[in-house]
Amino acid sequence: MSVPVHPTVSRRRVLRGFGAAGATVLVVGAGAGGYRVVDTAALRPGHGQAYDPWRHWDSTPGPLGAVAAAVLAANPHNTQPWLFEVGATTIDVGVDPGRHLGSVDPYRREQHVGLGCALENLVLGCRARGLEPRLTLLPDGPDAARVARVDLVPAPAQHDPRHDAVGTRHTNRGPYTDEPLDAAALAGLVDPTGLPGVEVVWVVEEGARASLGGLMVDAAQAVVDDETQSRDGFAWFRGDDDAVQEHRDGLTLDAQGLGPLVLGVVKLLPASSRSGGDAFWVKQTRDVHTATATAYGVVVSAEPDDRATQLRAGRLLQRTHLTATTRGIGLQHMNQVTERIDAERVAGRAPTFGPRLAALLPPGARPLVAFRVGWPERAARPSPRRPVGAVART
Repeated sequence: MSVPVHPTVSRRRVLRGFGAAGATVLVVGAGAGGYRVVDTAALRPGHGQAYDPWRHWDSTPGPLGAVAAAVLAANPHNTQPWLFEVGATTIDVGVDPGRHLGSVDPYRREQHVGLGCALENLVLGCRARGLEPRLTLLPDGPDAARVARVDLVPAPAQHDPRHDAVGTRHTNRGPYTDEPLDAAALAGLVDPTGLPGVEVVWVVEEGARASLGGLMVDAAQAVVDDETQSRDGFAWFRGDDDAVQEHRDGLTLDAQGLGPLVLGVVKLLPASSRSGGDAFWVKQTRDVHTATATAYGVVVSAEPDDRATQLRAGRLLQRTHLTATTRGIGLQHMNQVTERIDAERVAGRAPTFGPRLAALLPPGARPLVAFRVGWPERAARPSPRRPVGAVART
C-alpha cells in the first residue's frame, strides 16, 4: 500500500531511471543507504521468521497441521483476525477482537470474510490429513466470538489440488498481461458447492470493466481523503524488516507487486509517510491494478450483512483464489468500493458508491467483496504470517 518518498529527489525520476536501465545493479555501501539495506531486507525479500509459516505449513500432521494451512488464508489488510482452540477431535475457530480495521471495516464484514477464507483452508487441511471436518457455523449465535466449530472424524486422506496451492497462493498486486481469460476459464475458477446463498458475478465486458475500474479508482481516492479511514488503514503498514519480523502481519513493500529492481531501489529510500503511501496506492490502483485487470469478480449475496453468509463468502473467495493459483492466474482482492459503501452508511450520507456498483450487477445481487484476475507478469511474493503457536491453544 505504501512506498517511501525521498524528501529531495523525485521518486518518480529515480524509478524511471532504474526502470530504463534494467540490467543495472545498485550496490549501496556504508552510511544511511547501507542501513536501509539491512533495515528493509532490501536484498532478501520474503526471508526471516515472519515468513516461516509459508515454508513449513505442510509438514505438521493432525489438527495443528490443518491450522497451519488455515493461517495462510487471504484476509483483510493481512490483519489475520483468527484464533483457534485445538483438541484431539475438534477445532474451534474464533475472532480476535483486537485485529480489526476500525473505520475501514466498521461492520466487520471483511473480517468475517477473512475468517471464512481461513475456514476453507482449514477444511482442506483436515481432509489432506485424514480428518473429515464437520463444520458448524456460528454455534453460539452471530454475535459470539466463536464463529465455527469443526468436529473431526477419521477418514481416508483426500488429495485436492487446491490444498497443494495453499502455500503458493498470494495476492498478486503487480501488472497483468493483456492475454484474455475466456468465459469458460472464468467460470471454471468458481465452485460454490456446499456454499448456498453466495456466488461470483464476473465483470468482463469492456465498458462495464472500465466503469468498475473507474469506480475503484474513485473509491481509493475517497478512502485516502477520509482522514479516519486513511489512518486506520495505514496502521497496518509495516515499512521495514524490524516491523515485519516483530508483528508478522500487515501490508509490506514486498507484497506490492513491484519488480525486483524497483523494489530494491524503493527500499533504499527513506520510509514512507502516510500521505506518500496513500498517493502511491491511488496511483497503483489507476495505473496498474485497474489498467491491467482482465476481469473483475464480485462475490455477491442477497443477504450480505448475515454473518453466516459472510463466512461462506470467504470460503468461496478463498476457493476461487486457490483454484486460480493452480492455473497460474493472478488474483488481487480490491475492497475499496465496499469500504466506501460502508463508510457512507455509517455516516448516514446519501449513497454514491453503492448505486454505481449496483448498476454493474444483476438485480438483487449485493456485494460483499471484489477482486481482479488476469495472467500476471511476475510471481507474487508472500506476506508475513503469525505462527500456529501464536494463534492456537491446545
